[in-house]
Amino acid sequence: MLGHDLVRVFEESRFEVLKPSHSELDIADPQSAQKYIVGQRPVWVVLSAAYTRVDDCETNRDLAMKVNAEGAANVARACSEAEAKMVYVSTDYVFQGDKDSPCGEDDPTDPINVYGASKLAGENYVREIVPHHLIIRTSWLYGLNGNNFVEAILKKAGEVSELKVVNDQQGSPTNTRDLAEGIARLLGKNAQGAFNVTNTESCTWFDFAKNILSLKKVQGVEVKPVSTAEFNAPARRPAFSILSPEKYIATTGCSLRPWKEALKSYMSSRKN
Repeated sequence: MLGHDLVRVFEESRFEVLKPSHSELDIADPQSAQKYIVGQRPVWVVLSAAYTRVDDCETNRDLAMKVNAEGAANVARACSEAEAKMVYVSTDYVFQGDKDSPCGEDDPTDPINVYGASKLAGENYVREIVPHHLIIRTSWLYGLNGNNFVEAILKKAGEVSELKVVNDQQGSPTNTRDLAEGIARLLGKNAQGAFNVTNTESCTWFDFAKNILSLKKVQGVEVKPVSTAEFNAPARRPAFSILSPEKYIATTGCSLRPWKEALKSYMSSRKN
């Protein structure tokens, strides 16, 4: 999902873009990563591949670590050998989510689920191995080329008359096209270190769902707010995972657009 938009944005920005398939570059295979990256010797490598099924990660910890942590290490070692700069796309789930103000890049990390722990381990590998790196923390992604919350809500709304959606988790829904543009801006600044990059403003999943159905003009479906405890998902989620954009704004001179505006743009771009 993010990879498609990264390719589009980078090509529009006049980067020469390599886009290896899984068969060409398997990040879980150190030899595959080394052969491709050292062979191509790119200036930047953006690692957007990940195991992102948060609930499944709870029962597949070894796979989550193999892809999100060890996979990042494999790519990082290849980047170091090729003298390439590296971007690692991470998550708001590296934080516990118990603050009452947006998380900054230097706030203490303390993931409460396996997915967050695996992504934090990946971050640490990248920091240790690649001298010039970018760690991009983002949240609640949706985009045109993949399964996401927007599509799940619209599909479910076509099947039932009542939707129950969590209303006690806060974050910033982020359009992958906007995220890709944000990453491109940071590359243009030759930035280094960790950056929070999300659409601005925030909501709960319940608010997000209501806006999705409103923009699609869906009728006859009631959206009911429920608590995280009532929803009872296998993986714990941060209650408050809003990320501060201040460092990104200071570096690039701009911010990503508000999430409602980005969602409206996405809805108008959908094919159905």
